[in-house]
Amino acid sequence: MRRSGATAAPGAESATEVGAGPIAAPAPAAAPAVRQTLRTEFPFQLPRGYVDESGTVHQDGVMRLATARDELVPLRDVRVQENPAYLSVVLLGRVITRLGSVPMVHDGIVENMFASDLAFLQDFYRQINAEGHTRAAVQCPHCAEPFEVELGGSRLGES
Repeated sequence: MRRSGATAAPGAESATEVGAGPIAAPAPAAAPAVRQTLRTEFPFQLPRGYVDESGTVHQDGVMRLATARDELVPLRDVRVQENPAYLSVVLLGRVITRLGSVPMVHDGIVENMFASDLAFLQDFYRQINAEGHTRAAVQCPHCAEPFEVELGGSRLGES
């Protein structure tokens, strides 16, 4: 039995026995938790637009964040196994939740988009799934003023 440096009467137990540990100060009152909402859907506008069978052009859409399942399921698709480049078409068909007035977005819609719109969507997918941005803090070489630059390119052709 371990006792503190103070002497105690024979047979009396000390308040600092092994296992009792030092008496801790009461924990400070926890600050109220600030609930942070996670943004999971992101609006976009296609550079050209998807043209449906009736000739209507659809440019405005919404893409949601991808899940692990979204990235794994297309790997079992026969089209992706035969042609790995098809992966982005299947993946985008899963994460685009709205495109104009198209009733349901799927890989068949994505494969009929213009190449420039597909490239835009691939870049947009990378941006929102890489913690929401691809910005970097930099400093002006002339005046040393700090600012941010978009590394992923927010418009088609930029990088």
